[in-house]
Amino acid sequence: MRLAKTDIDRRDLFLCHAWDDRQGDALEFYNLLTGLDVKVWFSEKDVPLGTPLMRQIDKGLKNSRAGIVLVTPALLRSLNAEGIADRELSVLLSTGRVIPIAHGVTFKDLLDVSPMLASHSGLTTADYPSLEVVATKIADTVLID
Repeated sequence: MRLAKTDIDRRDLFLCHAWDDRQGDALEFYNLLTGLDVKVWFSEKDVPLGTPLMRQIDKGLKNSRAGIVLVTPALLRSLNAEGIADRELSVLLSTGRVIPIAHGVTFKDLLDVSPMLASHSGLTTADYPSLEVVATKIADTVLID
């Protein structure tokens, strides 16, 4: 039985993304995944106003079965600047349960910034007709009862 189905704090995925993508690509991807019944931790939806951001992220990481990293040009810049996404990525890499999704970048671009993340099996949105198809592939992977 999926733990995320029986415990409201548990999530199937933690969505790591660049701050600049939170109201664009990351929000679209979150909406697509949740529309497919995937329980996703997403800062825009899961950090209540007035609460410490880093502590909420820590709880989200702890309560998620795996992580998905939406790799965009903005995320690559954030990783180079060692922002919050860099910290999230460090934790996700330590678990070995992380799926990179290259969106608007290539795995070669990712390799130049994070060889460890680029070494994980993932998807490139350029290989699919839409982000919706990618979300469906991810849902099929994580929704195992």
